Amino acid sequence: MEEKSDLVAIGKLIDEHSYKREEKHIDIDGTINIDFIGDTGTVHEVKKSGKMEKADIYQVKYYLYYLKKRGVENIDGVVNYPKQREKVKVSLSESDMAEMETLLAEIREIIGRSIPTAVRKTKVCKKCSYFELCYI
Repeated sequence: MEEKSDLVAIGKLIDEHSYKREEKHIDIDGTINIDFIGDTGTVHEVKKSGKMEKADIYQVKYYLYYLKKRGVENIDGVVNYPKQREKVKVSLSESDMAEMETLLAEIREIIGRSIPTAVRKTKVCKKCSYFELCYI
């Protein structure tokens, strides 16, 4: 569904034209796809705007969690907003690890339901590339 999204297309253009010297799209186990890893081992995620900053941060925290569960220690992350020339540093605490475990258990429970969860319309729904999946 993302292939039809103008917002995803804009994101791809930003990806193509930002951080050109970095090796990009690092696939780990076919599960996570890191935009790039900096010289110091920092996990970087590139976003077009900070409108979804909390979600962006959680995405990087999940990447850090995933890597830590596979034995990678002492890593941190950064969410990059090249259009705004801003960066948000991300770290993973013990409480974040516990929260990730809880969130993943909730996701598994939702996936296991025989009837989908009722749609909850939020202000970001109209711009979501999966809008059609929920509303059409």
